[in-house]
Amino acid sequence: MKLLLVSANRERSPYPVFPLGLAFLAAPLKQAGHQLAVLDLCFEADPLAALEEALAAGQPEAVIISLRNLDNVTWPDARSYLSGLTDLVTVCKGRATVIVGGSGFSLMPLEILASCGADIGLVGEGEQQLPLLLERLAHGADPADLPGVVLPGKVDFVLPQTVAGIGTPDRELFDVARYLKEGGMANLQTKRGCPFSCSYCTYPLLEGQQMRTRPVAEIIAEIRSLVDDHGVDYLYFVDDIFNYPVSFCEQLCTAMVEAQLGVNWSAFINPDFITPQLLELMQRAGCDAVEFGTDSGSPAMLQSLCKSFTLGQVRSASLLCRDAGLDFAHYIIFGGPGETEETILESFRLMDELNPTAVIAMTGVRIYPRTRLYRTALDEGIITTATDLLQPTFYLAPAIRDRLSTIVTEQAMQRKNWIVPGLEVNISDAMLEALRMFKVRGPLWKLLKRMGRSRIAPMK
Repeated sequence: MKLLLVSANRERSPYPVFPLGLAFLAAPLKQAGHQLAVLDLCFEADPLAALEEALAAGQPEAVIISLRNLDNVTWPDARSYLSGLTDLVTVCKGRATVIVGGSGFSLMPLEILASCGADIGLVGEGEQQLPLLLERLAHGADPADLPGVVLPGKVDFVLPQTVAGIGTPDRELFDVARYLKEGGMANLQTKRGCPFSCSYCTYPLLEGQQMRTRPVAEIIAEIRSLVDDHGVDYLYFVDDIFNYPVSFCEQLCTAMVEAQLGVNWSAFINPDFITPQLLELMQRAGCDAVEFGTDSGSPAMLQSLCKSFTLGQVRSASLLCRDAGLDFAHYIIFGGPGETEETILESFRLMDELNPTAVIAMTGVRIYPRTRLYRTALDEGIITTATDLLQPTFYLAPAIRDRLSTIVTEQAMQRKNWIVPGLEVNISDAMLEALRMFKVRGPLWKLLKRMGRSRIAPMK
């Protein structure tokens, strides 16, 4: 079949994100004999006109639209992406079979399919199921019994299956160079799945709780291709946790050292699985920055958010980074169940003590179905079963709901290494656009140490 793969993501804050999900689909679709064309809307000034042009030029039989996120997950400045998806589907309807998938779609597939009007939805990982779905469509067979397939008017579907062997993304049809230029890095995935149970997190729902790793040799070959074929000199590992399992992390970093790849990189790590020896190995492999999903500096809030580590481990891991001269950032989420002004101040005091390169703080916790936070929000009457969670809906602890933004803004403004996207402390779209004019490699938060005093909506 002639296929048009469409990346619907147009979010560029804090930087444009390469459509890795579609790249993973490209290889098995080619192997199945399909003819592929790609439309990446991230850099299109007029996405609907670009789609019209692609449809006219390629005359595809099916259009596969990948939805990465439902919204920007930023309170109080929340932006939904669903109306844009509906517009894309509307342009395609009647001209090709419209299939919608992606991580964003998989969060609420029945609701999104009904909302956008696509012909078919596909939940979960599509490397195996999408070729099977297209084969059914080519032969006029009913696809309803395929795992992960969602059809209009249905109230249920067969649960999706996770792929046993994760392949290598095919980036041939994508503009890797532009993402490197404007995003400062290339993204790479070494594993899927998350065995942990943070109260708000959707990773275990999307990828399963069993962690599946890729062959190290294939990862090294992919990095070498990025370097040799695309001029990549900086990588960001998109794994939920890079340093777990520890044995796999050690194997990969050792292979990177031996391969002498000549790239720097950064990743999310868990403070519970870091040692001086592992950190030193990561640095020898090219690591120059790490990020921690710490969420809070309050013991009570760590327990409330079901984090797997302690404040002692956060302190220890941070000290290791400082001693190693490694840039590091902590991500904090304010407003979860049990949050008070005192627990907020505990987070600020801990970050003062640790003195990371940057603290990136979000206010409010996005509520998704099937998470522990969803059940808590129901029990507390924050939402009901009738609440439309397609629209950005956030948990804000009742005790500090009305004062949360004021407290966080006042405290963050006293510290130059804090970034609060929703409240525009030390960040704005204008500032990010200005920074992209320079050849910046790696996370933009590394630049905070060069800034002066904190400010709200700089350069706006």
